Amino acid sequence: MRRRECIRLFGVAALAWPVIAHAQQSDRIRLVGVLMGFAENDPVARSCLAAFRNALAKLGWTEGNNLRLEVRWTADDTDTMRTLAKELVDLRPDAILSQTTPVTGALARETPTIPIVFVTVSDPLGSGFVTSFARPGGNITGFALFEPSMGGKWLELLKEIAPRTVRVALLFNPATAVPLKIYMPSIQAAASSLDIQVSAAPVHAKEEIEGVIASQARNPGGGLIVPPDSFTTGNGELISTLAARYGVPVIHNAISFPQSGGLIAFGTDFVDQFRQASGYIDRILKGAKPGDLPIQQPTKYALVINIKTAKALGLDIPFYLQQRADELIE
Repeated sequence: MRRRECIRLFGVAALAWPVIAHAQQSDRIRLVGVLMGFAENDPVARSCLAAFRNALAKLGWTEGNNLRLEVRWTADDTDTMRTLAKELVDLRPDAILSQTTPVTGALARETPTIPIVFVTVSDPLGSGFVTSFARPGGNITGFALFEPSMGGKWLELLKEIAPRTVRVALLFNPATAVPLKIYMPSIQAAASSLDIQVSAAPVHAKEEIEGVIASQARNPGGGLIVPPDSFTTGNGELISTLAARYGVPVIHNAISFPQSGGLIAFGTDFVDQFRQASGYIDRILKGAKPGDLPIQQPTKYALVINIKTAKALGLDIPFYLQQRADELIE
């Protein structure tokens, strides 16, 4: 009798074991890596990360309870990106949040299997991260930053706010920026219709930025476009300071630019992209495959204008442009 009872109890325990094991696996602390393209002291980057954490918490993922975040900051340094990408991958996280194109590229080279969700990446298809927007197909998915037509929009807006503009330079760092070929067709089309001369102005260090801006100021009608680039975004305050010193109108892709004294910005909300990315991380932690999660493109762009900077540059902002703006900084 005892033997039969023992066997029966063992059988019940064996049947219950998968349920218990599943519960324990579900309750385990999940590890999510975060590799930031910006510097740790960057206020925009810190706001982005805070939004990501808060959004995860609302989805039920609480640090110290069922979630552990490992955050690394690259400060736009390509060597640091490679080192920290390997460091995070070696931790074998359940998923990784990746910010910027170069950072995503560094992670993609380290792992073909760990799920990666990117934000602020302009051309995921051209960069080779995915095979299609609808079905990325691999271990990478995320949130695209801009459409190629944005290049023409930046030039048109710069001309509207600074109508005397006849020459425009595109300021970017080749090591951290998205290839200009993505935006050039729309920029060239707009330049042709507006009779504006466009040139590329690559820089490799922040000490080179002043030379580009000074060059645009040597003759009347010079302006500057700052396309997506973690380097130029991180140096937004320096660009706005130098632009004010030399009297050069600048349009930036990062909507935080006018907050630091820049003239005008037109782009997506970085903070909102981080907030949205938490939803994809949540789905992946619950079993979804990144290759099945479509690339999301921006549905809204923000126009921000600094009125004070415009006045200092002697520019009168058209009333219709003020009405179109999402934010006017006095």
